[in-house]
Amino acid sequence: MTRLHDVTLAAQVAQLCAGRLAPGELVGHYLDRIERHADLGAFAAVTPDDAARRVAELEEHPPRGPLWGIPLADKDLVARAGVPTRYGSRSRVHHVPTASDPLAEAMDAAGAVNVGKTSTSEFGLTGFTEPLIHAPARDPWRLSAGAGGSSGGAAVAVAAGLLPAAVGSDGGGSIRIPSATVGVVGLKPSRGRLPIGSGFDSPDGLSVTGPIARSVEDAGFLLDALVGLAPFTYATAAPGSGPFVDAARRTSAPLRVGTTTVSPWDDDEDIRLDSDHRAAFETARGWLDDAGHAVTDAEWHPRGYAALFHVLWRASAAGIPLTQEDATLVEPLTAWLVEEGRRLSALHVLDGLAAARAFERRTIADFAAFDVVLTPALAQAPQPVGAYAGHSPERTFAMQVEYAPYSSFVNVAGLPALTLPVTTDATGHPVSVQLVGRPGGEATLLSVAAHLEQRRGPLPHPPAWDD
Repeated sequence: MTRLHDVTLAAQVAQLCAGRLAPGELVGHYLDRIERHADLGAFAAVTPDDAARRVAELEEHPPRGPLWGIPLADKDLVARAGVPTRYGSRSRVHHVPTASDPLAEAMDAAGAVNVGKTSTSEFGLTGFTEPLIHAPARDPWRLSAGAGGSSGGAAVAVAAGLLPAAVGSDGGGSIRIPSATVGVVGLKPSRGRLPIGSGFDSPDGLSVTGPIARSVEDAGFLLDALVGLAPFTYATAAPGSGPFVDAARRTSAPLRVGTTTVSPWDDDEDIRLDSDHRAAFETARGWLDDAGHAVTDAEWHPRGYAALFHVLWRASAAGIPLTQEDATLVEPLTAWLVEEGRRLSALHVLDGLAAARAFERRTIADFAAFDVVLTPALAQAPQPVGAYAGHSPERTFAMQVEYAPYSSFVNVAGLPALTLPVTTDATGHPVSVQLVGRPGGEATLLSVAAHLEQRRGPLPHPPAWDD
């Protein structure tokens, strides 16, 4: 029997618009599932009363907007008027915004029904979602393990069938790390692709908004909706719908595919690619070769990356508005990052930004011979809940790099990237790879990813899916 959460996002939208499915029925189904699986830690807050009012409003009018009637949630970094927005921090436990961020307003305009807040790390600063303010986001395949971060709650909600899809943000892998951890599709768009969360609106240009979905087609569908949210001039393409989901539905012509297991952290951290992630990488490489693509090793040997990224990450934390009282409530890693960031001189920050732009130019030039570059998504299996606790800030940072050494360089280079599961380990847990595209190359990524997804075939769902 097909259940509502078995139906794809694109098919749900079609059924809603055709009147075969009512928003209240769909939203109620997911709210029931969210309540039943609260132990996964996917949500920082659930707002059923607000959702009910929104459903009543939508059902009085004909379908409007690409996401009409679809239940979605804000990441707990997105302010929504009247809804507690805590940024994963005990320093914001009583914070209720009086105005909404542009992304929340735009999702409403697209017709979505907000059902709450997905959990995130404190201020989105880490690649794991275990904030002290509430329970950790857990890998639905292995509840003793964390879900990655910082969009960990969003990825868990999609993987466990608590949402049909989700919108996350990615400043160093925060969409792709949790998506790869729990076995869903995570897409980081090019810098400047989207009108909201473009990357141009952050000083370091790292953080962009993007989709998390169960399938490549749904990721393309949601990307189309995000591209069309508002006619801001930051977008690199005119707003519209259709081309990205179309790319996910067609087979690409033979392409030039580069492959590499090199990480820009290799010279500075102890990066070890485990056997499961190496096997997934080699499997995807073989499938692409079998499909007729020209698959070759990418000659890429980045240098000096760790120094520039340490500057960018500290600088990004420096602007978090913390009072003296707040500083006693935030987590030790946050306090350290903010303090370190505020110690940076203007010259130090400018030098870091200049080094980042030089790295961007070199990386784009090194990858110019390829339409797509294949890398591992992660280097290690999902880490146990609490694995990052009790260490020095420097060691905690290094542990995150050892887990996900292939993520942040894509943000610095401003490139699009997509992670998707291709194999499973001995326990049945999905293992993912990453595809990196040219600037503005999301359509090619989706087409190649769709081929890998088709070649892989259906994956099992985590236990919560059938509960």
